[in-house]
Amino acid sequence: MRLSTRPILRRVALTGAALLAATAAVPQASAAAPDDRTAAGGGLSAVIRYTENGVPHILARDYAHLGFGTGWAQAADQVCVLADGFVTVSGERSRWFGADAAPDFSLSSATKNLSSDLYFKGVRESGTVEKLLATPAPAGPTEDLEELMRGWAAGYNAWLAQNKITDPACKGAGWVRPVTTVDVAARGFAVSVLGGQGRGIDGITAARPPGTAGSPTGPTALPQGADPAAAAEAAREFFDTGRYDMGSNAVAFAGSTTASGRGLLLGNPHYPWHGGRRFWQFQQTIPGELNVSGASLLGTAVVNIGFNEKVAWSHTVATGTPVNLHQLALDPADPTAYLVDGTPERMTRRTVTVPVAGGAPVTRTQWWTRYGPVVSDLGPGLPLPWTAQTAYALNDPNAANLRGSDTALAMGKARSVAGVQDALRRTQGLPWVNTVAADSSGGTLFTQTQVLPRITDELVARCSTPMGRATYPASGLAVLDGSRGDCVIGSDPDAVQPGVFGPGKAPTLRDAPYVENSNDSAWLANADRPLTGYERIWGNVATPRSPRTRGAVEDVSAMAAKGRLTVADLQKQQFANRVPAGDLAAADAAKACSALPGGTATASDGGAVDVSAACGVLASWDRTTDSTSRGALLFDRFWRKLTASTPAKDLWLVPFSAADPVRTPRTLDQAAPGIGRALADTVAELKAAGIALDAPLGEHQFVVRGGRKLPVGGGTEALGVWNKIEAPWNAAAGGYAEVAHGSSHIQAVGWDGGRCPVARTLLTYSQSSNPGSPYYADQTRLYSEERWVTARFCERDILTSPKLRVALVRERR
Repeated sequence: MRLSTRPILRRVALTGAALLAATAAVPQASAAAPDDRTAAGGGLSAVIRYTENGVPHILARDYAHLGFGTGWAQAADQVCVLADGFVTVSGERSRWFGADAAPDFSLSSATKNLSSDLYFKGVRESGTVEKLLATPAPAGPTEDLEELMRGWAAGYNAWLAQNKITDPACKGAGWVRPVTTVDVAARGFAVSVLGGQGRGIDGITAARPPGTAGSPTGPTALPQGADPAAAAEAAREFFDTGRYDMGSNAVAFAGSTTASGRGLLLGNPHYPWHGGRRFWQFQQTIPGELNVSGASLLGTAVVNIGFNEKVAWSHTVATGTPVNLHQLALDPADPTAYLVDGTPERMTRRTVTVPVAGGAPVTRTQWWTRYGPVVSDLGPGLPLPWTAQTAYALNDPNAANLRGSDTALAMGKARSVAGVQDALRRTQGLPWVNTVAADSSGGTLFTQTQVLPRITDELVARCSTPMGRATYPASGLAVLDGSRGDCVIGSDPDAVQPGVFGPGKAPTLRDAPYVENSNDSAWLANADRPLTGYERIWGNVATPRSPRTRGAVEDVSAMAAKGRLTVADLQKQQFANRVPAGDLAAADAAKACSALPGGTATASDGGAVDVSAACGVLASWDRTTDSTSRGALLFDRFWRKLTASTPAKDLWLVPFSAADPVRTPRTLDQAAPGIGRALADTVAELKAAGIALDAPLGEHQFVVRGGRKLPVGGGTEALGVWNKIEAPWNAAAGGYAEVAHGSSHIQAVGWDGGRCPVARTLLTYSQSSNPGSPYYADQTRLYSEERWVTARFCERDILTSPKLRVALVRERR
């Protein structure tokens, strides 16, 4: 029997309208100073309509009320993760969790709670965030964003006040507390500096003047005595996007390639599966003002990646180097003063005291200059010792950028790719990502509009130190002579803050048949229309691409050439699980294996290993990382070992050619000595773990949720798989037994001429971190089965959801 939905629609629609009217009747919160805008009052409220998989559709009458509903709904799903992040940006991790424990790295790269606290407490005590909040737009945040953040804090606090925490991660914990607008903004600040000061926190908090405890002494510590090639390699590794726990793929197809004549977008960001850098799905609606759906990074009040009626966008981690160094010439009489054109300038002391659980408080001093903080290193491979003659200061222009959420908000209102580009131009808030977009008119956009220090190749040629002459070509890290006034970083007239590139200099490609990025530079956003002519700091040109970029360009260019594309084609691409490295090397590896005398090879420990059974497995492998694929695990372990021990120049018979960058290098050298060793080590490893060489991948690449083992397809950065999955190897637990990072909020979006976008989404790790939530593993099961969620965007779609649950949430005064 067919049931009519009309009465149900009418009843729910009237309920929603009544609830929205009720929110309009609530008085506006009175104006207050930014740091007084807590949840103590204001009468904020919102309507939340929940649909399948716990996705909230938040309806409100203005930005403060919208922020309230967003903060409430995020807290309901992720209160413990959010609370942990607020402990971080308050500089109180050592107080609650101990000084030597490690943070989860979601808001910085600090290796210990103490260094994290020294930095973030210094940020708070210096009033950095408050000053940025007080900066007028466009250099500072807009009033709409401030209202959203105020409302978010109020919503989070109201949820805490009205609900009991059931998540065992923080149930009854004293560190879960109400927050302020400044706390929310401080979290946004941390995200903004993730690629800059956030990566240098250990070096910032460890920097000491010579002669003090812990400071370097002696000529052997001088970087001038180091090998320039070693410094260049250390900088290259430090800023290599392939080594980050964040990455992404995104592709947009123009109307000329699609069945509908309208655009298509597939976004596949690769982010951590645990901790505070997770995405969270939702829709935000202010009737007549904003209607956008997608995902937010936890703790932010806006849709970071998403779509509306007319346009869809995603981001990928960019290759632009978001910082530079200034080498300081110190005053001979005072190592805490530096010379600029012969005139001494005193450093600014930032003395911070951090409370520590079970111990005495720790007090340390940080040192700041006109260029930024003094830093003692950028990772262990690039020491920057502070001596009597020299120190190094880290310039991070994103430390003056609280505009990232304004950029997201403006993009959510855009009606075309031209509107997205205009939003980026006006707000200039993206610190470390590219943007890929498509629209309902068939337009496409790739742009690397991000906040970068205005380091030109000409400036580097004039002002580089010896170390900078090595690091800049290798990584884009400039090291400028800080003693010269003529080496100051300039400004572009279209930049909203001094010392950065304006958006007119960003590598950009509009309306190509496809635009794609997989975390290499902008050069091959479209292989037929290479982007060149940008400064080295944006990224490199005519250099080898990663296996993931090569495979992605092969796939999407073939899709564009085929034409008549639909959202279903995007879904197929997401789960194709093709292994570009396997297509390049598996057949030759199998032949090299078969050619080994007696079927044996020598392992790294010198032992002889029978590898003959591996030859046939490699030869018959289907070259995918589907969870049912036999041979994928063997090739994965073999390929990691081979590429880690054998330089690329020794692997391939056909070297890289800038004239053929997608197809080169290629043809594995079957005589490469590392092949036999990698095979022997892999076979011995799997045999010791009791894993069959032809075991289906999903038996040994999986996650466990609710006691149930969920096989996971996809593959690693080394293999070049679009559906990226990175997991630590734990043979005792059965192989790759928990995903660390990889595919996260996936969206496939298009338009078919109707009123609503056609969208399929998937949040791989699900909405909630609470194991007691029904939304803890539901989408993870879908991901394991390669199934999708049909997005509900238009009102009729929301109101006809069989799982619809409507709630009015409000403050209690």
